[in-house]
Amino acid sequence: MRAAMLEQFGRPLTVTTVPDPEAGPGEVLVDVLATCVLPYAAEVFGGARKYPLEPPVIPGMGGVGRVVSAGPDATRLRPGDLVWCDPTVRSRDDARTPDITLQGWSSRGPGGLRLSRYFHHGSFAERMVVPTENAVPLGDVDTGDVARWAALAVPLVPYGGLLAADLRAGERLLVSGATGNFGGAAVAVGLAMGASRVVAPGRNRAALTRLRDRFGDRVAPVELTGDEEVDRQAMQAAGGGPVDVVLDMLPPAADTRVVRTAAMTVREFGRVVLMGGVGMLGGPDLALPYPWLMRNSVTVRGQWMCPRTAVGGLIELVRCGLLDLSKETVTTFGLDRIAAAVEHAAAHPAAFDRTVVLPQRRSPLPE
Repeated sequence: MRAAMLEQFGRPLTVTTVPDPEAGPGEVLVDVLATCVLPYAAEVFGGARKYPLEPPVIPGMGGVGRVVSAGPDATRLRPGDLVWCDPTVRSRDDARTPDITLQGWSSRGPGGLRLSRYFHHGSFAERMVVPTENAVPLGDVDTGDVARWAALAVPLVPYGGLLAADLRAGERLLVSGATGNFGGAAVAVGLAMGASRVVAPGRNRAALTRLRDRFGDRVAPVELTGDEEVDRQAMQAAGGGPVDVVLDMLPPAADTRVVRTAAMTVREFGRVVLMGGVGMLGGPDLALPYPWLMRNSVTVRGQWMCPRTAVGGLIELVRCGLLDLSKETVTTFGLDRIAAAVEHAAAHPAAFDRTVVLPQRRSPLPE
């Protein structure tokens, strides 16, 4: 089969022919129909993100596949079924605190790295093997829409954060980093889950305007000034007072002061969930005030990815129309144009702009 291989950090991906993978017990073999290229993929492959990814590796984070074969532990999956391949793989020998790897992308701690050496290769290939529990049925989906469904990799992340925050219908949500790829998805998912208002702070006035135009009055954009107290008051005013939930989706290069300012808009007994990459490349700590946290009974928690049950929940939000994928801009590439896909994704990091690779697509032969 054909696959895009990362031979070494700092080198472009190369499309090569490798042996077809074979599924063992507890695993499912799929034909990869569509897989999303994240905007920061070039930073991962170049080594700037310092992810614990061990080349040579076929990267790629999840996507839509068609089942080729399933192991004897699969009681419902059948060859031909369309599935979402969840990249979040968990060890099976510790249900309470399982080690986690993002197949073909990253991992957490020594146990996650060990797990990644088995579920090593990701979705930038014509076929891949996933754990049985990670092949989640999509149901009756038009095969012409698989590119849009492949982009579930983006909203799935903030959905996990909003589940961790226990966001409830009617609550007010603030998304820190709302104008980015993941932040924009967080706005859409928060509204789909019933947030009465989503405060969307950012520095890009045009991007903030697009959010408001897309979702209407339930989104309250706030253009940041850089003055912590001014920005905090502006965000609270946009929310109609202190907000119920703050979800941070800012990237590694963001200033911790921006995170702190957003977090401190939350009400007494409010919840703050950190999902971005701030601090991963060094820099000052978040430094939230101890007395403020304690006296206001504020909950602050980190969240990496999402629970296994989240995938089915997000699929249902799409299927019932609460989360609309149809208005997203999707640009597709064949596997042989993987370098162009990575470049395109980096150049189009805006909210609702998706880059998707279709590994089964064959470029036409030259005349």
